[in-house]
Formats: sequence, structure tokens, C-alpha cells
Amino acid sequence: MNVLITGGAGFIGSSLAERLAQHADNYVVVLDNLLSGYVANVPQTRNIRFIKGDANDYNTLAAIMHRYQFDYVFHYAALVGVQRTLSRPKDVLQDIKGIENILELSKNSGVIRVFYSSSSEVYGEPVVLPQHEETTPLNSRLPYAVVKNVGECYFRSYQQEHGLDYTIFRFFNTYGPKQSTDFVISKFLEAAMADRDITLYGDGLQTRTFCYITDNLDFTESVLKDKLFINDVVNVGNDVQYTIRNLAELVVKVTASASAITYLPALPEGDMTRRQPDTQKMKSVLNREYISLEQGLQEILTGITFK
Repeated sequence: MNVLITGGAGFIGSSLAERLAQHADNYVVVLDNLLSGYVANVPQTRNIRFIKGDANDYNTLAAIMHRYQFDYVFHYAALVGVQRTLSRPKDVLQDIKGIENILELSKNSGVIRVFYSSSSEVYGEPVVLPQHEETTPLNSRLPYAVVKNVGECYFRSYQQEHGLDYTIFRFFNTYGPKQSTDFVISKFLEAAMADRDITLYGDGLQTRTFCYITDNLDFTESVLKDKLFINDVVNVGNDVQYTIRNLAELVVKVTASASAITYLPALPEGDMTRRQPDTQKMKSVLNREYISLEQGLQEILTGITFK
């Protein structure tokens, strides 16, 4: 099958490209503007083609999609990173154009199904835990969360009006090798490896869950191959909660670091107090235990590189 991955030079996108390219009959095209992705992330294999470009540019995307006649599209391109999205809200809103482009061109070029990388941010401040796919309070004002919600609405609307099938993945803190230090685990590991202070915002009691990239990829590949969750929304994450302070302490432990844990004032907005997905759908597909946080950290440390 021919597959397009937008944002495919990023951490999750490039990892997915590598996984899909392990099947010799698959051909994977990676599109990325390299704003937060890296060419070095993209495997150099005969059945992966990297193209530098922006999914928000209709003409660029149209030329690629008309040439390759994709069977499946993974729309993972987005402006990401807490500080980046908080400081550049207008740029975040531009990603709505990319969503429109992907759906319009997929509708017109015979794409079988489009996969969309939504986010736990659509839940805003949690009303109930664990956070179930049918419970989205829409109480976040951040442009990143708003765009992800708008994107989900676009996918549902295109299916209703045009019959274009989709699957929406709501990602909860996926981590692993190749992840940039814009994200908490890689940031903490980089600091710990250099014996620098690990800094937390506020009291560090915010809770998060952390999903190792292998669990993410195993699930995604099964959903694609077995035609699961068509026209549905799925939380993709681990359901074991850690406080950010717990995470920092575990990183210090596994790296045998001399780092001190220090505290900064709480962020004025965007740092939700709790995150925990309802993972019944994902667990039903994996049918095995998740990779634990400590095991995942150890796997990263065997070949650690930071961007």
C-alpha cells in the first residue's frame, strides 16, 4: 500500500514510517516542513521517500497526492511543544488549513481512510477520570486544543457528507527514542545525563501518563491492518498516572544522576492538573501489558540521542 505521513520527520511520524516500511510491499512518503522535525529521523530505505514541504500549502500537497495515489494518509503534521504553541498562537491556527487540505484532497483522490493525530488536550481540565472518548468538556481556551477539536469536527463532517473514512487518535504523552527535548521526558533525561537541575513548574503534583512508542506503534499498525475503529475516536496512551515530581525522581534514579529537582512558578495557563485516558479500546487490541515507564526509560538510555 502507498501511505502518506504528514509531519513524518517528527518523533511519532518517523517512528511510524520506519515501522510501516518494514513491510517490503509498502511505500511510505514522508512530508514535513522541518519546523520541529528532523531529516535524520527519517529512515533511509528504498521504500521511504522524504519530501520537504508544508501540508498547510494546498498546491504542494495536491501535487504529492495526485502523483502517488495514496491508500492511507496519517495526518500527524502540527505545530507542537507547549512553549512553542503558547508563544505562537496564530501559527497554531494555520494548521486548520492543513486539515482542510488533507480531507479535500483525500476525498478526491481515492484515499481509503485518513488517520488524524488529535491530542489529550481536547479534554481540557478533566471533569472525570479516566477520560473517556465520549466525554469532551471543551473547556480549554488554548489554540492548540481548539484546533485539535476543530480538526476532529472536520473529520466527522467529511465522513458524513462525503463518506471519507477516518480514525482519530487522541495521543497522551507518547515518548521514546528520537523525541525532541521540547517534551518532558526527553527534557528531564537530557538534564539528568548532564547532572543539571531538573526544573518543575508549580509544585510538580500535576499528573500525567506516559506511553512508550512501541505500544503506540503496535496499536496503530493493528488498527490499520485489521480495519479497526473506522469512523471512531480512540485514546492512545498508558493509564498509569505519575506526578511530574514522580517522573523527575524516576529519571534521576534510572540515570544515577546528581541532578537536583528545583521548582519554577506555575505556568499561567496550559498546564492541566491531571491526565488519565480511558484505555479500554487500546487494551483490547494490544492484548498484553503496557511497557512500564521505567522499562521505557531504560530502553531510551541504551541508545540515547537528543534533538
